[in-house]
Amino acid sequence: MNSATLLDNPADRRATEGGHQARGLDVPLPVPVPAPPALTPRSLEERRLIHRHDGVRVQADAFRDLRTRLLTLGGSGNFVTLVAPVGHGCGGSFVARNLALAFAFDETKTATLVDCDALHPSQHTALGTGRTGRGLMDYLDGSVQDVQAIQYPTGIPRLQLIPNGSVREIAGEYFTSSRARTMIDSLRGSSPGRYIILDGPSVLNSPDARILSDLADLVVLVAGYGKVTLDAIDKAAANFDPPKLAGIVFNDIH
Repeated sequence: MNSATLLDNPADRRATEGGHQARGLDVPLPVPVPAPPALTPRSLEERRLIHRHDGVRVQADAFRDLRTRLLTLGGSGNFVTLVAPVGHGCGGSFVARNLALAFAFDETKTATLVDCDALHPSQHTALGTGRTGRGLMDYLDGSVQDVQAIQYPTGIPRLQLIPNGSVREIAGEYFTSSRARTMIDSLRGSSPGRYIILDGPSVLNSPDARILSDLADLVVLVAGYGKVTLDAIDKAAANFDPPKLAGIVFNDIH
């Protein structure tokens, strides 16, 4: 199993198709996605997802601690956190979904996990939802008009997933679009207790992580323990504005 530890900010050591239109028009309204059955603790552990009664307490507590530190940095309002791995194989998606789960643990909060890794989407498989449905890229390219149509229940209370949807080789132009900002503002404004986690691509293999940071309030960098050098971490960290860079998670992957 994986474990995570948040270190200090590196700057100090040096985040259905068819739109809702007026009733009576021949425009299809989004069809609600049926909620999947609630996942059991065993199912959660098989998917490497933390839960309230997690037998691996160190792992669950590490994500709770990460959540608490982000809440301290984020202030009183809700915020958007980009989770970006230094390189491939660092476990950024693992950290992103379990961080979202840590927010969902709190009954006063909800979490929306957005899979922004256009080349290597994985959250729909890990959470077992939105496998064939449309997602983020379909909304950003205008194929889907209503953001509610790409939000999928996960079987975990207070946690929703926006899967990546149709794979795109180049996604940066979509992330800089006005629709991307509109989507983030819509998600953030839907509830004061909603926290948005963006699962980003690797920093050193794509410019998309840096582009996505413009949509985020905070950035968490994920370094695979023993998989990346300190120079690589420094190079990745340099892509982000220091005030946004919350810190580094060293992810121990077995």
